[in-house]
Amino acid sequence: MSEQPYTGADDPRVGALPVDEFAFPGPLRDRLVGAVLSGAKTSTTALLAEYEHDGEPLPEAGTRAAVADSAGRIVAVIETTGVRVVPLGEVDLRHALDEGEGYASLAEWRAGHEGFWHSEELRASLDEPAFTVDDSTAVVLERFRLVADFR
Repeated sequence: MSEQPYTGADDPRVGALPVDEFAFPGPLRDRLVGAVLSGAKTSTTALLAEYEHDGEPLPEAGTRAAVADSAGRIVAVIETTGVRVVPLGEVDLRHALDEGEGYASLAEWRAGHEGFWHSEELRASLDEPAFTVDDSTAVVLERFRLVADFR
């Protein structure tokens, strides 16, 4: 593998894969991408509302995606190994721990995620300035594995 990151989805190693962007560009994305690359992060959680707002299909087991860092460089490829849509109140501790963010409990995980989901940036991306989550909010739990590291 090259020591230089690859830019753009036209890279022959990536082809026409969709691009996964964890969080928004900045320190949080950089930490999450680092956790993917280290193998610590093997799951992620998104709001079903994000997929619906963007008109995007849910990920499916067996599909691959390129991972972009904050600079927009393609640094890895992941493969989805499982997807579940559940109410937020049903997220289990194993999933939360496998997100690789260092949370020790579901309460910590939830507080961290609610902070992101209630942020002005996320609310703006959904076009819902008062968006909020509760136990019944549908979330997409995705499990994946790292299949290529382009660092």
